[in-house]
Amino acid sequence: MRVRETVREAVVTPVAFPDPPLLNSAGVHQPWALRAVIELRCGDGLVGLGETYGDSAHLRLLRAVAPALTGLDPFDTHGLLRRVRAVLGDDTDTPDRHGLTGGSSPQKTTLRVLSPFEVACLDLQGQLIGRPVTDLLGGKVRGEVPYSAYLFHKWAAHPGADAGEEAYGEDPYGEALDPDGIVAQAKRMTDTYGFRSIKLKGGVLPPDREVETIRALRAAFPDHPLRLDPNAAWTVETSRRVAAETEGLLEYLEDPTPGIDGMAEVARGAPMALATNMVVVSPDDIPRGFAERSVGVVLADHHYWGGLRRTAELAGICRTFGIGVSMHSNSHLGISLAAMTHLGGALPELSYAADTHTPWQYGVDVLTEPLPITDGSVAVPDRPGLGISLDPDALARLHENYLRCGIRDRDDTAYMRRFDPSYRKRRPRW
Repeated sequence: MRVRETVREAVVTPVAFPDPPLLNSAGVHQPWALRAVIELRCGDGLVGLGETYGDSAHLRLLRAVAPALTGLDPFDTHGLLRRVRAVLGDDTDTPDRHGLTGGSSPQKTTLRVLSPFEVACLDLQGQLIGRPVTDLLGGKVRGEVPYSAYLFHKWAAHPGADAGEEAYGEDPYGEALDPDGIVAQAKRMTDTYGFRSIKLKGGVLPPDREVETIRALRAAFPDHPLRLDPNAAWTVETSRRVAAETEGLLEYLEDPTPGIDGMAEVARGAPMALATNMVVVSPDDIPRGFAERSVGVVLADHHYWGGLRRTAELAGICRTFGIGVSMHSNSHLGISLAAMTHLGGALPELSYAADTHTPWQYGVDVLTEPLPITDGSVAVPDRPGLGISLDPDALARLHENYLRCGIRDRDDTAYMRRFDPSYRKRRPRW
């Protein structure tokens, strides 16, 4: 048993992979999604993996921290946090440019820089003692973690020659700009992956049209829990109306309106729980967000809550206050899916299926054997650490994508304005 290994090198590799033209309240996804792959190398082929955002401001902080991790004991995650804080100093308020994961703060920036390194440390810990990460989080409470189909209004393809499609072939889902298109997308996705719950990214069409889409989904999937997430695109008044009109249709309504105060106003009369990944997004938000009962479900995201252990702590706090727990997703690769699956496998509080963008990556990954989604769930790996292996050739290809794609920051609004110069991101819009 190797227990005295230390980090010899921390490597940060930015990557890009094709992203379909998925619509949301901020605009539309660009042709390439950005991520950063973290490797904590300890010698003799021992490597811990993490994954995080690839935007330039975040990448700069990751690269600043990486050299400071030489000599770190992978079991010393308190020491990891001290090193991250020492490097960042006052440089701790980088914005979320696309605005889909809530506001920024110094605390949130520190935690999202910490997160991928913490995941990589846990991966190393598990490999060193021969146990899966789930065991390091308290043990397995479920052998499979359920995930939800994640539906988007989308264009048939990126306009013009805006790249990406050649890397994964023909888009199997096509256009979805009306209820029929969304239902067809849902049927294909559930047939392929066996999802047993369904989430629709809203805030794209007028609210009445999205209510119509939810009704069409309920007719097509009478037994699937449904969710709707307009990313704060509605006023309090519109949110109240939609909540009333979707009574009995939705498992929860996610971030219908901006801010803790607005969410609290809607929550007081909504017949279903309100969920969030936009208003309770760091420990600073918990006291007021929970005291005002602004949310009934928190979509925990280890990428900005500080890693797996801190997200487990969040789940425990949610239990204390009677708040449900799910997991939020952004465009991601298999390292993130593995980390989410280990976390979900160890969380007694996980009361709703987690989100995932995995189907939208069309099989592109950096792993030798990506974890499959079967019957709507991912089996928790029993192998040591995260139970995954990096494919160096795939990593090199995706890094080459990054170098040549020209995108350095996600900006859904700016990309939308290339095709509709009058477009503005407004919250609320309706």
